[in-house]
Amino acid sequence: MTAAMKRIALSLPLACLLHHGTHAFLSPVSRSGSAGGLSVTTSNRREIEATNSAIDYSAMTTLPRHPTNDEANDILAQTEQAMRTMQETVMFISDNDEVDESKKEEIPVEIEQESVYANSYVDLGKVDTVGFDFDYTLVTYTNELLELIYDMALKRLVEEKEYPREMLTSGLKFDPFFSIRGLAVDRENGWVCHLSYTHKVAVAWEGRHRVPRPRLMEEYSGKRALSPNERKKRLKPLNDIFSMAECCLMADTVQFFLDRDIPFCPRSAVNDVLGSITGTHISGEFHRMVAKEPKKYFEEKPYLKAVLDKMKESGKRLIFVSNSPFWYCDAGMNYVVGPGWRDQWDVVITSAGKPSFYTEDNRPFREVDINTGKVKFKQVLKLDKGRVYTSGCLKELTKCINWRYPLSFSQDEDDSPYDDIYSPLTSPNVMYVGDSLFADLVDAKREFGWTTAAVTPEIGWEIELQRKTEFIIADRAIEMLLNSLRLYQRTLGTGLRAKDDLEVMDKMERIVSRWRDEQTRLLGNPFGSVFRARYTPSLFAHSLRRYCDLYMSNVGSLRHYSPQHRFYPESPKLLSHEIRGSNPECCDIDDPMFNVDC
Repeated sequence: MTAAMKRIALSLPLACLLHHGTHAFLSPVSRSGSAGGLSVTTSNRREIEATNSAIDYSAMTTLPRHPTNDEANDILAQTEQAMRTMQETVMFISDNDEVDESKKEEIPVEIEQESVYANSYVDLGKVDTVGFDFDYTLVTYTNELLELIYDMALKRLVEEKEYPREMLTSGLKFDPFFSIRGLAVDRENGWVCHLSYTHKVAVAWEGRHRVPRPRLMEEYSGKRALSPNERKKRLKPLNDIFSMAECCLMADTVQFFLDRDIPFCPRSAVNDVLGSITGTHISGEFHRMVAKEPKKYFEEKPYLKAVLDKMKESGKRLIFVSNSPFWYCDAGMNYVVGPGWRDQWDVVITSAGKPSFYTEDNRPFREVDINTGKVKFKQVLKLDKGRVYTSGCLKELTKCINWRYPLSFSQDEDDSPYDDIYSPLTSPNVMYVGDSLFADLVDAKREFGWTTAAVTPEIGWEIELQRKTEFIIADRAIEMLLNSLRLYQRTLGTGLRAKDDLEVMDKMERIVSRWRDEQTRLLGNPFGSVFRARYTPSLFAHSLRRYCDLYMSNVGSLRHYSPQHRFYPESPKLLSHEIRGSNPECCDIDDPMFNVDC
């Protein structure tokens, strides 16, 4: 195929695929996402990991044939040829960038990684108060932090819970390529699970081995799902970035016992690992080590101060609300912003105890002595700029500030600001930015109607990897195979399927599943995308869309936008008929195709 023909092939629309029995090619896909990533080192290592092993494209582009149905075989043959041509074309363009005209229309990956993405309409001009979390929001960490937490928790397991001392010398280490955010651990069996938005277990790992589908079906009542009551009892969500160390230690502990045939109670092991991680956080031990060596553990944030300054200059109030102690926040902010960091903030609250900060209504504030770090005994009736406070709750915060609703609304001095519908801290005019969906954002959105913005660094490196040649080929191959299955079923009509009919479909679905496994491998971890649980949106992605108005890779992304910028969401299409529209299917909801493990 000539270069000109390849350019034409990539320019054809997806709708032309196998249209009216002719050959066609899949158009280039522009992947939308958000910016950011893990540390540069981790991103690079993931990329190397993802491209290390070569894939046998010939085996995955060879499709089955029907013994008797020539019309069906025409579709299969055309799909097979289209897939191979697509693969050759993408590889050719990857090796010859000068002929890739289509890339001129793509958004540069750097812009996608540095973008702020909207799930709903947000007018920053109407936001008068902006709150920020600290950990993994205002500051981010090098991989050394999760390694430190893992090592400290492992030591606690051995020394406090009397786990085998061999665990300390057997080479157990935090693995940044095993865990992702948004997983859950099953207390009954110790499995680490990736849940879909319907709460089905899409993938589960017992130790460092993937649980086969038959065991999944047997464990979860033949449907890979638990009832709401069972979920509350059995599943412990692992939603923030800190929990990646938790997840890895859980899997390594289970694998250690399995490898040595050591009998153990999964529920006890889960509770012990979770307790060791919690104890590591509560003790403040790792906080002290990080504060002593900020350069080792904190990443530099060259744009943070400019973002905060721009917000202040536009007249917005800034609230600092963190669950970490003041002396630790002070060490981190001094490193990323400078010694005068508190001058930018109207209110500084540390050791806030989120999410209880939002849900409880009788937690008074205490003032922190900024010189000694000790908590003062005196009653706090007013929050002053330049001082630091601890504990508290949103109701008390509303009582202790003198702000008023910014519009022309007069308020009687005797009125309680908390009870007033125009209270300045119970409206969408307040935006809170944080990384933990359930500690930072869910209650702020659900209980008080705040505008919420999530920091999700994973979108940065996922966007980068999804632009790689191998991922593009896998993505397009899956689309072509699924479209071929739809066309194949049309040739079979609406009657009962013969054994040969179903065998072809089963083989095609297994090929789709192999391509999905390839996508997971390319993403560099055993669970795949944070935002997808195999072929459906993950529970994490569902929660992100439901509770977060905006999301971005890092706070620095806000520097690209005016303080009065208006964000417009992408098309909120959720149902198949809205997305595909012109390619309907006619099949019963109980059709086996709806229950395949693709």
